[in-house]
Amino acid sequence: MSLIIIGTVAFDAIETPFGKTDKIVGGAATYASLAASYFYNKVKIVAVVGDDFHKADIDTFNEHGIDTEGLQIKEGEKSFFWSGKYHNDMNSRDTLATELNVLADFDPIIPENYQDCEYLMLGNLTPIVQRTVIERLKNRPKLIVLDTMNFWMDIMMDDLLETLKLVDVLTINDEEARQLSGEYSLVKAAKKILTMGPKYLIIKKGEHGALLFHEDKIFSAPALPLAEVFDPTGAGDTFAGGFIGYLAKVGTVNFNNMKNAIIYGSALASFCVEKFGTEKILNLTDEEVANRIQEFVKLSAFTIEA
Repeated sequence: MSLIIIGTVAFDAIETPFGKTDKIVGGAATYASLAASYFYNKVKIVAVVGDDFHKADIDTFNEHGIDTEGLQIKEGEKSFFWSGKYHNDMNSRDTLATELNVLADFDPIIPENYQDCEYLMLGNLTPIVQRTVIERLKNRPKLIVLDTMNFWMDIMMDDLLETLKLVDVLTINDEEARQLSGEYSLVKAAKKILTMGPKYLIIKKGEHGALLFHEDKIFSAPALPLAEVFDPTGAGDTFAGGFIGYLAKVGTVNFNNMKNAIIYGSALASFCVEKFGTEKILNLTDEEVANRIQEFVKLSAFTIEA
């Protein structure tokens, strides 16, 4: 059984208070699949790039054990490109350029050997493309996780609501949760969103951690305080990849494993922001990951004496 990750594989050009890059490999599927590969060895990717995407970049996926048969390469076309500049607080940014290129008419093709999908991560794409992937799988996966953003809420709310009916877990940030629900209180927002289809809701709060909601249960996960954040790009996708990669590894979906998965995802995301792009998450050791997870455990571990 496998884990399929669908999303963008792209080029980014990033500027932060710590420096800037030329075009580097990015995209939701890139970050998510690399993160998931640290916990699960049957990760498969569905995405599209142009012929400007180098073989060495594809080899990077393969070196992490990621199956790239579902990565379409469009001859004579360019890959999706995004450029952005972060403000000093690193929580806000300006988009300088967005070039859809091959993404403009992306039709997700599911290879036959991907039909053993048990876990599905739907990265940030149009709700229609996300729903198409679900419909093209012969059997419904055990777990479907969907990430989305306020842009699709602005222009495709009806399509998004239709797609939400088909998923198990929704991951969004606090601003998006408020927009989707029309509620300012995140507790009230979560209750409303959980009536839209998802059984679990994760609300990402950046440097303030994440919240997990399921029925009447709530789990609050901390964020690791870091002395320096070089580049937040891809942190949310890295989180999602680590999250679903852990769940695929343990093989059982329940609230307790979801809580653990959030810590695993958060640990990977905390590495991601320490360097530009995917640089930090390319060559982590098992020991580094295990130690980082323990740092998260220590953040919220305490005893109370009567």
